[in-house]
Amino acid sequence: MKKFALLAALFAATLLQAAPADGLARRILGRKAARFEFVEAPADKDYFQVEQAGRRIRITGNNVNSQAMGLNWYLKHVAHVHVSWFEDQPVQLPWRLPRVKETVRREARVDDRFFLNYCTYGYTMPWWGWKQWERFIDWMAMNGVTMPLAITGQEAVWREVWKEFGMTDEEVRAYFSGPAHLPWHRMANLDGFQGPLPVSWLEGQKALQGRIVARERELGMTPVLPGFAGHVPGRIAELFPEADIKNLSAWCGFEPTFFLNSEDPLFPKIQKSFLEKQEALYGTDHIYGVDPFNEMDPPSWEPEYLKTVSEHIYASLEAADPDARWLQMSWVFWYKRKNWTQERLNAYLTAVPQDKLVLLDYFCEKAEVWRTCDGFYGQPYIWCYLGNFGGNTTLVGNLHKMEELLSGTLAEAGDNLTGVGSTLESFDVSPQIFEYLLERPWMPEGDVDGWTRDWARLRYGKADADVEKTWKTLVDSIYHDSAYYGLGSQVNARPTFEGHGTYYTKPDYSYDRDLLLACCKELLRHKSGRDAYDYDLVNFYSQWLANYFWEVRDEFTAAYKAKDLPKMEALVDKSHQIFADIDDLLGTHPDFLLGKWIADARALGVDEAEKAYYERNARTLLTIWGGPILNDYANRLWNGLVRGYYQGRWDILFNEALASVREDRPFNEEGFETDLKAFEEGWNQRTDVYPSRPVGKTRRVARRIQKDIDAWLAD
Repeated sequence: MKKFALLAALFAATLLQAAPADGLARRILGRKAARFEFVEAPADKDYFQVEQAGRRIRITGNNVNSQAMGLNWYLKHVAHVHVSWFEDQPVQLPWRLPRVKETVRREARVDDRFFLNYCTYGYTMPWWGWKQWERFIDWMAMNGVTMPLAITGQEAVWREVWKEFGMTDEEVRAYFSGPAHLPWHRMANLDGFQGPLPVSWLEGQKALQGRIVARERELGMTPVLPGFAGHVPGRIAELFPEADIKNLSAWCGFEPTFFLNSEDPLFPKIQKSFLEKQEALYGTDHIYGVDPFNEMDPPSWEPEYLKTVSEHIYASLEAADPDARWLQMSWVFWYKRKNWTQERLNAYLTAVPQDKLVLLDYFCEKAEVWRTCDGFYGQPYIWCYLGNFGGNTTLVGNLHKMEELLSGTLAEAGDNLTGVGSTLESFDVSPQIFEYLLERPWMPEGDVDGWTRDWARLRYGKADADVEKTWKTLVDSIYHDSAYYGLGSQVNARPTFEGHGTYYTKPDYSYDRDLLLACCKELLRHKSGRDAYDYDLVNFYSQWLANYFWEVRDEFTAAYKAKDLPKMEALVDKSHQIFADIDDLLGTHPDFLLGKWIADARALGVDEAEKAYYERNARTLLTIWGGPILNDYANRLWNGLVRGYYQGRWDILFNEALASVREDRPFNEEGFETDLKAFEEGWNQRTDVYPSRPVGKTRRVARRIQKDIDAWLAD
């Protein structure tokens, strides 16, 4: 009888709906969430099962994260519904949710699914409030993410740590950079740039991080919190003159920052203080992101020194948290691959006890580091696809190549491959590649063509052979290149007669421009009420126009060399129309608005002075960035940037070229550079308002633009 009662109780408990999954479903589906029931059934591996249960759709999984993944699988592959990572893209449900014809069960092939990058917190997230975070956390759960990087609000912790070690509050806040540049301060690349941080920012981010990690844990995730990597304020060297503190190599033209040797007795004291204060505020899941020497040289390249550094970093973590694991990105091992020889890398990695150091193989579409160092010498690692640098809005991301690489890794890697993830620097464009990546661990085998067919259906809202064919062309022939830092269009490039004006805008693409236009025209021929369809029209048409401007620029250069003034004037007018068309089209969708980026930044200010401070920081990151090297690194095709910033720069070149021909004199290169720099610096101090909400109907604007294109190509 007792055995029967126990079995009955277990059965009843299994049938209970999982509250966190119900909450997620209500947030995403509204009233239609009542059509779903969620069942938890323990298992050794993450899995989900989707089946019809009478009038309801039953989703079973071993935990809430698996159930969320099952819900998204149904929405994508049965209902043709897309849930975006951006909260301003609505979830558009059919009037009647389709039934599940055949039960589907999927098991995850890896335990860990990682997401985010330090840089994402600058290029995408610095101005987010809870509304944006709540949707994004739901999106991560629905895409099976189990290990999100969770580094919001750490300055509130560091503020108390550094005050404990003798700094004043004013000194601490001046040590921090402006909000959008905090990722690079956190990685020890720079200190104090566009600081000090307002107190309101510190308090607001502290409260926000508490909500973020609570929701991530509720949805079955293990947030990766930061640990101490050795980066200290210069003031600490003055307060502790006996401490072993050295300058790291300067990064991208900024002043060198300070590194406390991990052997120094002060190191574990700071680590302990930070982890204890962080845990008191945000709890802990015992895994910490620690990344010394990111894109910089350590004080010594001797293998024994590198061994000692990692050995003592881990020892400091373990002393503060006996269950600690250390997560490190392997980006630096590729970025400075000439320095990180096998001997040095071996010494550094094997100094940490086995399975206590997890490596993110950071940029696998370019280089799989695990293949070059004996699988990280046995330490666990996660295969990562980067896919976007700086928020550059270019059509990149080769699904077929990624599938080839990832399937090879899944087949060939040893047991220390623990996961798959993405280390994208910004969201912005090409969402399909990241969603395929995160769904791939749940597929028995890769299926780019089948997945692309379903992607086309959810973008358009229903099955349509022509739309599916168009998306196959896009995936097979347009999304051909992989992301690389500095990709951008000629529109975004600093003006020059030939080539490109800065290293970080390289207008390069390998696809057929005419084929892209054919895809645009085919999508435009159809009509859909889906927001995702509008997004695609904006994305593809704006890319075509930006590519076309490259040709117009070259025609202007040829006309200038020939001193053909009427031709030059006509081409300037044509350029202005291209800029206007791009800007108008981008302005029809919320994900391409400079005005929204600025408005979100200003909304965090408690008074006008703070609002202006946040706006300056927001403008700077997207344009001149900071320092003498990184101009245009975060270039992107956004409404407001195109006409408000990029056209303004090009007009300086056009006007000087026109004047030089009219006045029969040489081009004033020095005056041009002076005026260009003054414009860039001045624009970042301005507070002119750009639309923060879409203006116009996407399809209507795209149809008008297609008429302009037809006229241009007919000339």
